[in-house]
Amino acid sequence: MSEFAPICISLVISPLLSLILLVVPFLFSSNSSTYPEKLSAYECGFDPSGDARSRFDIRFYPVSILFIIPDPEVTFSSPWAVPPNKIDPFGSWSMMAFLLILTIGSLYEWKRGASDRE
Repeated sequence: MSEFAPICISLVISPLLSLILLVVPFLFSSNSSTYPEKLSAYECGFDPSGDARSRFDIRFYPVSILFIIPDPEVTFSSPWAVPPNKIDPFGSWSMMAFLLILTIGSLYEWKRGASDRE
């Protein structure tokens, strides 16, 4: 059980830290909802113009995927933090397959020109 102690400590500290970071700002903030401008939908003071559901360029999606690809890569690469002699061959090959899929996705995005600027 002692080998799981760091994980258990992290599972206890993370929610506590999250709750503290959510509660502390409310303790030190003032009641800023007394201004009617603050309660309006747009705080900048300008009247809204145009439709909120306007169309935008489809090139937004490949660029957003470029920003999403590194997130699971970092998350799922954390098992490689263990010493190499502790990983069995199945674990190593599954990580290689995962990185291969991410590499193929990145190459596809690059081929499609998602990072090109016009």
